[in-house]
Amino acid sequence: MIDSAVVRVPGSTSNLGAGFDCIGMAVDRWLTVTVRRDGSESTTPRIVRHGTLASLGTLRGDRDTIYAGFRAACTAGGVPVPPGLVFEAQSEIPVGRGIGSSAAAAIAGAALANVMLTLRFDARTLAGLGAALEGHPDNVAPSVYGGAVLAIAGDPITVSPLDVHPSLVFIFAVPDFPVETKRARSALPNVVPHVTAVHAAARAAALVRGLATAEPALLAAGLDDVLHVPHRRSLVRGFDAVVAAATGVGAFGATLSGSGSSIVAVARTDDAAAVESAMAAAWQSRGVVVETFHTGRRVRGYEVQSVVEMTRP
Repeated sequence: MIDSAVVRVPGSTSNLGAGFDCIGMAVDRWLTVTVRRDGSESTTPRIVRHGTLASLGTLRGDRDTIYAGFRAACTAGGVPVPPGLVFEAQSEIPVGRGIGSSAAAAIAGAALANVMLTLRFDARTLAGLGAALEGHPDNVAPSVYGGAVLAIAGDPITVSPLDVHPSLVFIFAVPDFPVETKRARSALPNVVPHVTAVHAAARAAALVRGLATAEPALLAAGLDDVLHVPHRRSLVRGFDAVVAAATGVGAFGATLSGSGSSIVAVARTDDAAAVESAMAAAWQSRGVVVETFHTGRRVRGYEVQSVVEMTRP
């Protein structure tokens, strides 16, 4: 039996440009979680949170997404959840900012159960478990597979890696205010006009091709979403100014990361520093405290860092 295990999971940007609910990319911000048994028969897990997760305060362990992922894997594997679980989580992924904090947590929990209980789930199964919890696959799939991916919902889900041109860099501006997922979802209409759907399909195709070729016109079109950004941009104060600042100094385009509040821009490596500074200045001029960082095209997926087997006398 496994006594303890450690996994490390990257964050992600989802809804990338026109890839609403289907295209995402792993981000170089990480969640590390350890699980162990404390020898008790308690059915309520204990979760110790550090880093950005400290903002969750006293959220009960059985309501934590890490535990939800662990429990979902147990259910899928037909095994009971072990008693006396203790999780220790250290995260540098901003919470509530569209950088995949909850998706990483779901994958971390499922991956830990997979290791601790020897469930032998493959990557697709883990991604499917995460997608069932999150409601869409475009944030969990990058955390499992790494890099940029096309993820299509289904049972099982379909995941395919996307080529990203080596000259491209992704710049993130993370403001000091969140966007509630529930509020972001409620902002979306139930139906869209047929002409909008046509535009969305064309832009999604442009995004895939633009990421692979770094063709400016394709990237500009592919990063100009028509399905969710027009309905959510008002939830992110300063959105238009930050996007304009990014494109004004060389970015091909900029859009919401996930459902916000973060904004991600795509630019060539030589322009990354100017884009990062311009995005930060645009928000700072409006009194918003902002963190910026950039990430490359190929951040690896989750990894099991250590496993400790239980010793027996």
